[in-house]
Amino acid sequence: MSAKTLMIAGTMSSVGKSLITAGLCRLFARNGVSVAPFKAQNMSNNAAVCADGGEIGRAQAIQAQAARILPTVDMNPILMKPEADYKSQIIVQGAPIGTFSGRDYYRMRESLWGNVTESLDRLREAHELVLIEGAGSIAELNLAGNDIVNLRVARYANAPVLLVGDIDRGGIFAQLLGSRSLLDPGDQARIRGFIVNKFRGDSALFADGVRILETRPHGAPVVGVVPWLKRHRIPDEDAAAFSDGVSPDPNAAKIAVVQLPHISNFDDFDPLKYEKFVDLRYAKKPADLTQSRAIILPGTKNTIGDLRWLRKSGLFDEIRKRYENGTPVVGICGGYQVMGTRINEGAESESGLSILPIETQFSETKTTCQVTRRVVADRGLFAALNGEIVSGYEIHHGRTASTAPLFSAVDDASETDGSLTPDGKSFGTYLHGLFFNDSFRRSWLKSLGIAPDPENDAAKISDAFNALADHLEKNLNISQLKRILNESEAG
Repeated sequence: MSAKTLMIAGTMSSVGKSLITAGLCRLFARNGVSVAPFKAQNMSNNAAVCADGGEIGRAQAIQAQAARILPTVDMNPILMKPEADYKSQIIVQGAPIGTFSGRDYYRMRESLWGNVTESLDRLREAHELVLIEGAGSIAELNLAGNDIVNLRVARYANAPVLLVGDIDRGGIFAQLLGSRSLLDPGDQARIRGFIVNKFRGDSALFADGVRILETRPHGAPVVGVVPWLKRHRIPDEDAAAFSDGVSPDPNAAKIAVVQLPHISNFDDFDPLKYEKFVDLRYAKKPADLTQSRAIILPGTKNTIGDLRWLRKSGLFDEIRKRYENGTPVVGICGGYQVMGTRINEGAESESGLSILPIETQFSETKTTCQVTRRVVADRGLFAALNGEIVSGYEIHHGRTASTAPLFSAVDDASETDGSLTPDGKSFGTYLHGLFFNDSFRRSWLKSLGIAPDPENDAAKISDAFNALADHLEKNLNISQLKRILNESEAG
């Protein structure tokens, strides 16, 4: 079998390509189609771990969940994880191959094309339909000669293209008509339809706009005008989409997540966003921590660099002060490392917050795995959770020894993770996805004096996929979409 293909491309970044791809994955999946997502190259520190330990962009893992299949490294063969200015760790088919400058990566991209086509071919053999997500703008003319993610992929797969524009950001006609006009005639013909995304108000009022998009030079059929979908519960792809919590309660308790410059896996905190009595806020300066019931230090792709930023910004001293005054501090992955006494990476060494009695040593070996852990800590909030099973994943280079661990492996009590302060209030762990464990999250909130919302169930993401699919089914011309697919060749 060689699957049909469809590319979802954009006029720019953050127009909603990932969300539309996820919604289409669920729409086709629940109609009995074996569908898989694919993005040749992704740039994000929000990563996921596949069952074999390989890393991919979290957006593709979410899309796989929407498609009701397990994620594989073939869904995102090239992942760039920014570590510092102009440098990124490059992940190829799930495994890191090193850290490169933008210039070096640009030179090596052609050598990675074989990995892209190999992964796409495998997906097409295993499924009936592959939904290909583009990256950034489809009309980045300066990058077209070395393209491995947009139109070159569409040409290779003979995929028709739907071009998505963001009307909320303005200039929708320039976005869609302008982008198509900049392409070569053959690539223009490949764009079979437009999607006007993030429309606010009555979409019927955009009827004249639809006519203009369809009849002007470089126009194309408008496959749909999709209204703004604000509270969808599906994790965002990258940090450009940061948003605070959505609690409707004016008396909700503030929890602050420190917005580190190289923050990673920020969807760790999505379950807290949807707690009725939690006001989740991202903090970039000391004043942002005011009246916080708890402070969370998230993961980071540059632990030492972000630790130095904490000092420079004043947040380091403020976190220490608030901890000493009784505010609980929680660290996830890089945040856990920052809470220790010292971090050692090659010739570099930096003292940490000294909240936890741990020291971290970085190594070349990277840990990437899905994990199931048992709570072994027996004080503070963990006393009530002792023996409970939690699950998540790990992505880190550092090795951290602890004399007061939180968790052990279910099948090996000697394999431990995390550390806890003597009062049982502050802790750190390498376990990403911890707050998706409903029982743990609710117990932690109770320990802060916050009533958990019994309706906030992390498992409801499946309902979110169905709601998104319903939203697209209502606002896209599905018959037209099927005609576009049927016109494409499957070989």
